[in-house]
Amino acid sequence: MSTRFGVIGGGSWATAIAKMLSNNSDQVHWWLRHEESVAHVKKFRHNDRYLQSVEFDLNRIHPSSDLEAVVKQSDVLVIAIPSAFVYEVFNGFHVDGLEDKILFSAIKGIVPQYHSIPARFFHKEFDIPYERIGIISGPCHAEEIALERLSYLTLACPDQKIAQMMADALAYRYVKTSTSEDIFGTEISAVMKNIMAIAAGICHGLGYGDNFQAVLISNAIQEIENFVDAVSPVHRDVNSSAYLGDLLVTAYSKFSRNRTFGLMIGKGYSVKAAQLEMSMVAEGYYAVNSIMEMNKKFEVDLPITRAVYHILYEKISPVIEINLLKDKLD
Repeated sequence: MSTRFGVIGGGSWATAIAKMLSNNSDQVHWWLRHEESVAHVKKFRHNDRYLQSVEFDLNRIHPSSDLEAVVKQSDVLVIAIPSAFVYEVFNGFHVDGLEDKILFSAIKGIVPQYHSIPARFFHKEFDIPYERIGIISGPCHAEEIALERLSYLTLACPDQKIAQMMADALAYRYVKTSTSEDIFGTEISAVMKNIMAIAAGICHGLGYGDNFQAVLISNAIQEIENFVDAVSPVHRDVNSSAYLGDLLVTAYSKFSRNRTFGLMIGKGYSVKAAQLEMSMVAEGYYAVNSIMEMNKKFEVDLPITRAVYHILYEKISPVIEINLLKDKLD
């Protein structure tokens, strides 16, 4: 019997993941919040809101707005909704046997109500063992998968057999996959790189050039390493693709919503105005507040994270804050 996959979410990442899974499986159940979106996929074979160029084989993709049904029909669940909405979607949700499912998170953000990474949230809320929880990370943008450009994914899970199963399910001619055991490091790094991308966007918006960006991002990977090592002190190579590669693509790519959000802030937009202008969620906005809360316990020096927090939450001028930050970088 083939593995049955469930994809939870209707955004770019959910769309790309549903497509990737359907390349290798005819049992992909896809939850979309809006019934109109379900009807659109069934009629026109593409998402009406995101990555409209991606066409689905309806013999392999089974869209539904019934979350409970999708969960029950799936052996492996992939959660690909913005972190800000995780609590709203799953608050009070209960399905018998959920703790026996395999769950992979493609959220790349913090659940703000708990200041918690998604792996911890699903472990605590639904008693899913960490050994059955995995993370899907880059370096990768959904938009480039839609364009069928060569892309790389890292599948992290404490159980390497599960990680390899998911790697095989997502692999395709234009998608290369690898595995890792570092679920906490991979997830926290994926969260923090969004904060660093906002910083990169702010600096670009202020007129800083490539030379400064190089210094900023080289300091950013050190900051990520210091925090990740404090939270989860195991051996890892942060210069590998799952960490440094994911940071680079998020900090530099035109597809990066976090960089775009930061660019708007650097150009003088207020936080509210930038959020209204963007059609997608910039995960780093919520993440920076939660990382600052988490760091009250670990007390790691996080100058870039702190600067972004001051700009977004304390409304300190980006010009002033980045001017202070530049003297702390080396």
